[in-house]
Amino acid sequence: MKIASVLAFAGGCAGLLWGAEPGRIEVVERGSGWPVPLVELRTTHQLRFLTDNAGVVAVTQPELLGRELFFHVASDGYEVAPDGFGYRGVRLRPEPGTTLRLEVSRTMIARRLGRLTGAGRLAESQLTGRDLDAQESGVFGCDSVQTVVHRGRRHWLWGDTTLPEYPLGLFDSLGALTEPFPLKRFEPPLRLEFEFLRDARGRPRGITPMPGEGPTWATALVSLPDRHGTPHLGCSYMKVRNHLEAYEWGLAEWNEATRRFDPLKVLWRKSPAAPEPPPLPRGHAVPWQEATGKAWMLFAHPFPTLRCPATFEAWQDPAAWEVIAAPQRLVAAGTGESIRPHDGVHSGGLGWHPWRQRWVSVFLQTGGQPSPLGELWYAEAAAPTGPWGPGVKVLTHRNYTFYNPCLHVDFTPTNSPILLFEGTYTKEFSANPQPTPRYDYNQILYRLDLDDPRLQPAQSAGR
Repeated sequence: MKIASVLAFAGGCAGLLWGAEPGRIEVVERGSGWPVPLVELRTTHQLRFLTDNAGVVAVTQPELLGRELFFHVASDGYEVAPDGFGYRGVRLRPEPGTTLRLEVSRTMIARRLGRLTGAGRLAESQLTGRDLDAQESGVFGCDSVQTVVHRGRRHWLWGDTTLPEYPLGLFDSLGALTEPFPLKRFEPPLRLEFEFLRDARGRPRGITPMPGEGPTWATALVSLPDRHGTPHLGCSYMKVRNHLEAYEWGLAEWNEATRRFDPLKVLWRKSPAAPEPPPLPRGHAVPWQEATGKAWMLFAHPFPTLRCPATFEAWQDPAAWEVIAAPQRLVAAGTGESIRPHDGVHSGGLGWHPWRQRWVSVFLQTGGQPSPLGELWYAEAAAPTGPWGPGVKVLTHRNYTFYNPCLHVDFTPTNSPILLFEGTYTKEFSANPQPTPRYDYNQILYRLDLDDPRLQPAQSAGR
């Protein structure tokens, strides 16, 4: 009887512990107090927690609540000071229903605002009873964004998409709509809700169903007026097989009725006589008006390689396209290091920044350190075709990829020094065997404050 009583008492305690409220840990940036997403807290027995968009982790494990714990703290661009043994971490005692605050120091110029896509963006905070109005979209991962305002709405287009039902998701571009200026504030916690395009059963669906073998990847999203002034939404597309082999490029036009892209024109098919595609619109489309008043559309990845008059007719006429020589190398401010911009489909972008009165670019470096495809740089020029001044590194990763950055110059007011950019965070093309839960293969938004004195070496050249 005594043994039974002890077991019953122990079981009751365990039940109370399992039913206890989580302990809430909030990770914030030292100085600003802003929540910091994507910070890892790891216990001495290797339990791994990751802060959500609110900078929160919820501690629910019965062996952790109510005792002092050491958490290793790690995050790209943020840190805590090492102790005498070199461990970067903190001691915390999470209790049911209580909140603890942990400050980390930012070591990079860019500020992480949060994850734009994927599931569980505020899941940790929700476990503690807050942010319960946040909705789940049914989209787990999004690759490589394109966006443009068309007919009063902002259109978004992503590449391959991860869904919850099966490891193979969408491979012909996911689409969504928002208001033209989707962010009302430029501080965390980040909450941007997308109106995803869905099928009759409510599931996210593809919007570039081009015929042919393999995935369809879309790029160079544009909204251009025709000769009558009617705007048309268009994109370039590539068909891919054998993982990364492009075998066809073409142009596609948005069908306003079906809300899909229809094939418009094939520009190139791989053959022994034409093993490589010709110059064509790819990358991020950027409007530019010359001093003469002539309007152009530039296609940049990260710097312009092609332009065409800013009309729907010229966009689909290769005879109207002009090739631009893009810089192959930039110089790092201070060190003189040679920086090779990555020449991917859309490996960076540029835009006219009204506050700077300069063309600005954020681009991915090829073969950078410490991550070969995770180092991003900032540079400026007086004209979109250059010459470009020295670069300043603004974002780094220890062993992870952050590719295809996209600038959002038009998200912020003209009198604001803020520059926003996002990119795809993924373990692909890195040596990291462990994907980051929830964050992997998703879009993360960053903020640059262009009045930051650390950017001055990039801003003083080329005047």
